[in-house]
Amino acid sequence: MNGRWMDFLIGSFVGTLVAGILFALLAFFTFRPAVQWLLGRFMKRLMSDRYPENIFEMVSALTKVSPRYVVENSLRATTGQAIERPFGSPRKFLNFDGLIFSPAQLAVLPADEDAEVDMKITIGPKAKRPLTLDIPLLSGAMGFGIGISESVKIAIAKGTAAVGSVSNTGEGPLLPEERKYAKYLIIQYNSGTWSKEPETLRQADAIEIHFGQGATAAAASFIPGEYITGKASQLMGVEGEEMVVIPSRQPEVNSPEDLRKLVDKLRAITDGVPIGVKICASAVLEQDLEIAIQAGVDFISIDGGQAGTKGGPPILEDDFGLPTIYALCRAVQYLKERGVKDRISLLSGGGYTTPGECLKAIALGADGIFMGTAMLWAMTHDQVTKAIPWEPPTELTNYPGKLKDKFNAEQASKYLANFFLSFVDEMEIAILALGKTSLRDVTADDLVALDELTSKVTKVPLAFHSSAES
Repeated sequence: MNGRWMDFLIGSFVGTLVAGILFALLAFFTFRPAVQWLLGRFMKRLMSDRYPENIFEMVSALTKVSPRYVVENSLRATTGQAIERPFGSPRKFLNFDGLIFSPAQLAVLPADEDAEVDMKITIGPKAKRPLTLDIPLLSGAMGFGIGISESVKIAIAKGTAAVGSVSNTGEGPLLPEERKYAKYLIIQYNSGTWSKEPETLRQADAIEIHFGQGATAAAASFIPGEYITGKASQLMGVEGEEMVVIPSRQPEVNSPEDLRKLVDKLRAITDGVPIGVKICASAVLEQDLEIAIQAGVDFISIDGGQAGTKGGPPILEDDFGLPTIYALCRAVQYLKERGVKDRISLLSGGGYTTPGECLKAIALGADGIFMGTAMLWAMTHDQVTKAIPWEPPTELTNYPGKLKDKFNAEQASKYLANFFLSFVDEMEIAILALGKTSLRDVTADDLVALDELTSKVTKVPLAFHSSAES
C-alpha cells in the first residue's frame, strides 16, 4: 500500500512538473507574437514621433537635470513648504580619497604581526574625570523621540557598551533605558528645555553643549506634535503641544562670557566630567574655536558638511558648512597654534564610512571619530527587508516610523558591535603595516597626497615628489 502511495505521489509530482513546463512553453509561443507586436509599435513610435511628443524626452531631460532634483521639486510643488531630506547631502565634497598611507617595509620596518595595538583614546585628558574609551569610534548624536525610536536607542547603547565606546543622547531627552545599557554616555545639552535637571546631568560621563551640526547648521527645528507622542513627549514635557520647537540658540549663551559660565556650571554639577561643545564648521571656524578655548572646554566636536540627520532642508544640507576634511585640518592647525591640542580633545564627524577614512582623520589630528548614518545602515543590516521595497528603511528606525515595532534591538546591537569591531580590526592591521603599535603614533607623516588641492588643504606632501624634495 505504501509503495503504491509513493508511486502515486511521484507520478503526481512528475505530471505536475511536466504540465507546468508545457504551459510555460505554450504561453511563451502564444504571447510571443503579441509581445513582439507591442514592442514593435513602441519602437516605431519612439523612433518616429516628434521630440516634444516623444517619451524619450524624459531621458533627455533627466540627463540634464538630476532625477533627485525633479523629485525634490515635485515634493516642493506638492506642499509649498521646505522639504526635509533624510541622511544629509548627496553632494560630493573633497574627502579623504586624495590621501594614501605610506607602507613600512625596508626604510621603515613593519611591526610584528602578533603585536598588540593600543586603540584607546581619552576625551578631556585634563578634566577631573576624563573619559577613556577602548576604541576611537563613537556613536553620533541621535535623539530619542525627535529622531530615532526607543529600540534603536537601546541597540546603540548595547552595541557601544559591547566594544567599550560611548552613546550620545543627541538633542532628545535622556531615555532611562539608554543610560541603563550604555557603558559610557554623552548627554547633549540641547537648546530646548528637557534633560537639564542636575539629577539628569549627573548621569553623564561627558556633557556636549549643542550649538550646531553639519547637516542643519544652527537652525531651529520645528517638529509637529503628532510626531512626538507617548514616552518621548512625557520625557520632554511637551505633551499636547501642536509644535515642538528646538531653538536655534542656547538661551543661556548670548556672549562668549556666558559660555564660560555655562561650562563652569556643568562642570560643578557633574563633579568634573569632560565638558565640550558641538559645532558645525563655518568659514569663521577659528573664531568659534577661540570662544570655546576661552570657555575652558575639555573637548570640541566638529560636524563637517557631509553629516547626516533624520531630516533637514536640502538648502542647509547642500549649501551650508565646510567639508569635513577642511574643518578637521583647520581645527587641528588652530588648536596647535594656540598650544591647547594636548588639553582639548578634537572629535570629528560628517560622512565617515570606511576604516581608512577614520584612520586618515586620526592621522591628521582627530582624537576620535563619531558616526551616525553608517551606524544606522549597519544596525538595520538585513532588517531592511522588513521595509523594502514598499517602504524606506527609515520607517524601521524613526520614532514615528510605521514599522518601528518590527525593528529588533538585540540583533541590531550585535550588528553594531560587529561593525565597530570590524572597523577597529582593519585599523589595527593598517597601524601594524605602518610599523607602529599604537593609534597615538599615527600622524600626518604617515600620509602622502595624490593631488595638489588635498595637499594644500591637509599640508601633507605630494606623492609625486620624493621625500628629499618635500
